[in-house]
Amino acid sequence: MLENQLPLFVLDRLLGLQLGDPEQKGQVAKLALIFFDLLMPTDEPLTKIDRNRLESSLGQTQTFDPLSDLGGLHCLDVFRRSLLRSGPKPEPRIWIKKSSHRNRVADKRRQQLIHCVTELKAAGVKFRKRKTDRFWDIKFENGTLEIPRLLIHDGTKSLFLNLIAFEQCHFDCGNDITTYVIFLDNLINAPEDVGYLQYCGIIEHWLGSDAEVADLFNRICQEVVFDINDSYLSRLSEDVNRYYNHKWNTWRASLKHRYFNNPWAVISLLAAVVLLLLTFAQSFYAVYAYYWPNS
Repeated sequence: MLENQLPLFVLDRLLGLQLGDPEQKGQVAKLALIFFDLLMPTDEPLTKIDRNRLESSLGQTQTFDPLSDLGGLHCLDVFRRSLLRSGPKPEPRIWIKKSSHRNRVADKRRQQLIHCVTELKAAGVKFRKRKTDRFWDIKFENGTLEIPRLLIHDGTKSLFLNLIAFEQCHFDCGNDITTYVIFLDNLINAPEDVGYLQYCGIIEHWLGSDAEVADLFNRICQEVVFDINDSYLSRLSEDVNRYYNHKWNTWRASLKHRYFNNPWAVISLLAAVVLLLLTFAQSFYAVYAYYWPNS
């Protein structure tokens, strides 16, 4: 798709000549958004109240219009703008690795933002679906990673490949889509990771199996030039890694998984505690009666 993009002003001119209005602008962009609507990576519905709350939380009073700026390069650029809407808010960068800013290289080992779902679960990180139609708007708070729902279909791979290629060719436009896809690549290492995200409602896919989804994300970012510090998710990733490295969170999650994962385990634990208390009380009174028999 990227290689076949004609400049937007050329398409506008051709359509204008066809419609008898050579000076018209914006019609091609509107038609492109309608045509690419089926490729949207999310279809999360929002009520009017939820949308107003979301817009106010981002400090916006008006819905983002990707056509308000008619300086789009081509149809792919217009579609990318519509996906990002206002785009992630810039945050102070967190330097995860001191040497990573020296050069930008296509190395999978330097794309590791966070651990996979299975490892994060073992450390007590909880996953929850975030109710928003901005699929890139990921949050982490109080040990809970909130990720908007992602719809994966046959066109998802082609869509993300073209958007990543566009960002690789135009450094000035940012790397938000690349960052998001690499973040998912980090989360998904195996079909079990996909299955759990699907269980949480974060992922819905129409592919043949969870293994195909895992393979999609594990392969899509190969040979991608990326600096983990130049990322809108760098601070969030640092917060997740700090929570992951806290030993108490791992011990607490292990205790909960081992003894509180079902009602019978809880009942068994309570029975063991009661039995231990009764044994202690019996031993105490036996010793007490031995040393103070007349009391």
